Order: sequence, then structure tokens, then C-alpha cells
Amino acid sequence: MAKKVLMLAGDFTEDYETMVPFQAMQAMGYQVDVVCPDKKAGDIIRTAVHDFEGEQTYSEKRGHNFALTADFDAVNTADYTGLFITGGRSPEYLRLNARVIEIIQEFFKENKPVAAICHGPQLLTTAGVLKGRKATAYPAVGPDITLAGGEYVAVDADKAVVDGNLVTSPAWPGDSAIVAEFVKLMGAKIEI
Repeated sequence: MAKKVLMLAGDFTEDYETMVPFQAMQAMGYQVDVVCPDKKAGDIIRTAVHDFEGEQTYSEKRGHNFALTADFDAVNTADYTGLFITGGRSPEYLRLNARVIEIIQEFFKENKPVAAICHGPQLLTTAGVLKGRKATAYPAVGPDITLAGGEYVAVDADKAVVDGNLVTSPAWPGDSAIVAEFVKLMGAKIEI
């Protein structure tokens, strides 16, 4: 049986930070259940493409429609090997959902692998799981990590930071790095 990964996403999740890890993990044999509060398998979330075009922050364009692969209300964290939290704008409002926060806390309580990219660590700060942990994120989220008791680590956008069961990356250029480190935490043999 394939190892199962839970992926938390919502409307205006970053397109590359959702689709690339989703497809990469599927190609490696993982079952990836992508869920969103108040939605079921087959429901659509809309994505956004964030790009770095020389302005003071990223630009945003409409991305693709992404069909969810599982029902949020049916999530039982005991069924999953790891948790992947996408970035984009969805973390800013998903952190208002009590069950989303409980899911994250359950993964940390069981010391299961957790990956969060870009703005995804906003969910980790709200869940209260970063105290004493090193993590990276999109730079604008760095102060949130510090305020949550974590240590923000500034790295290039194509890198990942690993601290115990947690792997984080600043943005979609780090898709390869975060996925490789995440699956290694789940027991895969990856050479990078």
C-alpha cells in the first residue's frame, strides 16, 4: 500500500507550490489527499501564480482550477505518513479554521513529517508548533515565525530548511528541495 500524504490547500493557494509537489509525490508512489475546509473530493479550488518580477513583492496572476482529491471532514491524521502545507494566500484564512489547526497539532504530537512552503508557515505559527524550531518562509512571514517563538532562517528561494520532523522552503523555486527533504523524512532514499 502506498504511503499517504495529506495536503492542506484552499482557494488561491500558490499554483506551483500545490501542483508540483502533488504531482512529484504521486510520481514517487505516494497517495496525496488534497483537502480544503468545507469542500469534498472533486470540488475545485482556484490557484494563483506568484512571480518575482522586480517589484518590492511578488506579483499575482490567476492560476488553474485544482480538483480536490479527498473530503476534509473525513480526515483522520492516523491514516497519513506526512502533512504538506501549501503556500499562496490560502494559509492566511485557513488558519482561522479550528480543525485545520488541530490537524497540524496532531501531526506534530505524533512527530510525523510536516512540510510548509512560502506562506504555509502562517498555519504553523497559529498552531503554536514553532517554539524553539528553525524554519524559513516567504520573507514577509519571517516576523510571524519569530513572534511564534521560532527561529526564522533566511535562505535562497530554491533551498529548504530541515529541523527534526519539519521542512520549510521560502517559495516555489524550492519545490524540488522541499519535496526531496520531505520524502526523506518519510523514509524515501533520495540523492540531491
